[in-house]
Amino acid sequence: MSSPEPFTPSRSPLFLSLPAFSRASAASSAVTGFTIRNGGTGKPPFDTLNLGLHNGDSPETVLGNRHRLANETGFPLENWVAGEQVHGGEVAEITSAHKKSGALSQDTALKQTDGLFTQEKGILLASFYADCVPLYFFDPVSETIGLAHAGWKGTAQNIAGNMLEAFEQAGAERKNIHAAIGPSISGGCYEVDSRVKDRLDSLPVSDLSQAAVSCGSGRYRLDLKEVNRQLILSAGVGENRIYVSSLCTYTEDSLFFSYRRDQGRTGRMMSFAGMREKE
Repeated sequence: MSSPEPFTPSRSPLFLSLPAFSRASAASSAVTGFTIRNGGTGKPPFDTLNLGLHNGDSPETVLGNRHRLANETGFPLENWVAGEQVHGGEVAEITSAHKKSGALSQDTALKQTDGLFTQEKGILLASFYADCVPLYFFDPVSETIGLAHAGWKGTAQNIAGNMLEAFEQAGAERKNIHAAIGPSISGGCYEVDSRVKDRLDSLPVSDLSQAAVSCGSGRYRLDLKEVNRQLILSAGVGENRIYVSSLCTYTEDSLFFSYRRDQGRTGRMMSFAGMREKE
């Protein structure tokens, strides 16, 4: 956690970039990032760069913001793919046949899916956030890239481990995989009850006490970033290839939307990952 912040300002005013994935290989074509709340056209409480179609904002405004981001990333909206995000542990392999799923309408998002990965270039995987943990995965050798949406329920189902198994089945080797944990609510701002803590107790982590700290009366301060870091580590990704953001969506109100801070009425940031077509 004391390593340098891996998500840094990009040339675009719309998102933070993840240069560690681009540096993973001299021939890397990886394009990754996490949007901030600024640079769009939305009105309160969705001001301004809301990218979620499922939270009550004007669809026209959201699609305008998505087109703006598409122009910045170089991936046309027709090449985006998004899952339904049901706080589950399901992971889907994405091919060109899935292009446009969830890009223009929430109804076309891949059903019952919170994790996406692909080995095809020219596809932009997309996932949406307002406190949950965005997970990024990349193997530059097999050229496999993926995203996972990890709220506490997805974390309890070990979606990180599911993604790494899917990578391996697709031909990636865990020794080559890099993983990143993006901006999300921090442990100091995320209080849960014993029901949530109990769901995490069976996970293959080294020491849950580091991530779930009792604050009395059956309540805990839960650091989901740390839980997912331990899950990725226990699944065979080297510690020096796991990059963890220190940015907190709850406290950084000028940068991020936050479901908890904004009491549910707010926009969504987007994590994205893809591989650019070679010129």
